[in-house]
Amino acid sequence: QVQLVESGGGLVQPGGSLRLSCAASGSISSINAMGWHRQAPGKERELVAALSDSGRAKYADSVQGRFFVSRDNAKNTIYLQMNSLKPEDTAVYYCTAVYRVGSITLDAWGQGTLVTVSS
Repeated sequence: QVQLVESGGGLVQPGGSLRLSCAASGSISSINAMGWHRQAPGKERELVAALSDSGRAKYADSVQGRFFVSRDNAKNTIYLQMNSLKPEDTAVYYCTAVYRVGSITLDAWGQGTLVTVSS
């Protein structure tokens, strides 16, 4: 099992920056990839950024060039640096991990952290 705990959400003005953190615990060695999803009010959940175990990152078109995902293996932590924030970035952000148990691939989700972009 993998457990994820996010932190770093809050209220920020448009154009501002915020960094989210996600600490992983449990079967860390079984994790293949980690990332961030978000769900805005009234909208479906969407993938924001993903980071493979080889360090390859991919981003949603809406955040490309503004958001950056990184990982600190020593701390078992993944980060999402969010710059030039817009009101439409307001959402609950979830840390996610894809991991394997034997031949089965599973996913884990954190509890979510709210990011509000507003003046």
